[in-house]
Amino acid sequence: MCLLLCLPHKSREFPGCGNIVTFAQFLFIALEGFISEANFGRKRPAIPIRYYLIMVAMFFTVSVVNNYALNLNIAMPLHMIFRSGSLIASMVLGIIILKKRYSVSKYTSIALVSVGIFICTLMSAKQVASKSSRSEADGLHVFLWWLLGIAALTFALLMSARMGIFQETIYKQFGKHSKEALFYNHALPLPGFLLLAPDIYAHAVLFNQSEPFQVPGIGLTLPIMWFYLAMNVLTQYVCIRGVFILTTECASLTVTLVVTLRKFVSLIFSILYFKNPFTAWHWLGTLFVFVGTLMYTEVWNSLGPLLARQRKEAKKE
Repeated sequence: MCLLLCLPHKSREFPGCGNIVTFAQFLFIALEGFISEANFGRKRPAIPIRYYLIMVAMFFTVSVVNNYALNLNIAMPLHMIFRSGSLIASMVLGIIILKKRYSVSKYTSIALVSVGIFICTLMSAKQVASKSSRSEADGLHVFLWWLLGIAALTFALLMSARMGIFQETIYKQFGKHSKEALFYNHALPLPGFLLLAPDIYAHAVLFNQSEPFQVPGIGLTLPIMWFYLAMNVLTQYVCIRGVFILTTECASLTVTLVVTLRKFVSLIFSILYFKNPFTAWHWLGTLFVFVGTLMYTEVWNSLGPLLARQRKEAKKE
């Protein structure tokens, strides 16, 4: 929740701050992994570095593009709805690249999610177009930037799915090393931020000029934007670590279901707290997206036997 609270604050008050947000997240997770996983560089990776370099190029691109999309007239709910289609994008690329075949229910879920995203995208396009009443030229300018944001989200969605397929093939060959992959995916891209150094520095200066804020409990006073950034980094770290724990302790179905429910709760929180415009059409599109995602994970098939066992036990009692 805090992640969604802090990120929109920064993107609204300081447009274009996505690069400094991404850099801070990568730096913190890389430092933590360097200490706990790489043992200060003394531990050799189980997977050859060349594979991580390919993985990192994809991961870095997806992270930067996803954050930058928020600066292109993309509302947070639409951003989250797009990213919730990652399972479906992965399925489509799996069919194309790995020649996989799926059941009818899986293909139905693709249709539901696709329709849901289309509805939300179409409704958001109408809202963006209606925001500018100054002139036709201004309205066209805003709409073109929004189209660029949609293109960025689509590219990031497909690139993320391609990265998942690449990871799947690598893990089959070398075994699963999720914690190691988490470290190298955040450590190796750090030199790439040198290309974004002027933008990161400019926003660091702007952050220093934000209003003072006293951190509750410790009495430390610092610019409020640095506090928001720190909260964002910490919650992002907790989220990624939480997914890693689920991956190692639970079945993939459970992990997918938990992540899907988290996205849904986060979406509701974003709408209520930030008062984002959300029409009945948006709700219908959101319903399609999440029902389709649940169909993809076959939650209904898992709940059926569980409910049947509970009924039998109730009858015995």
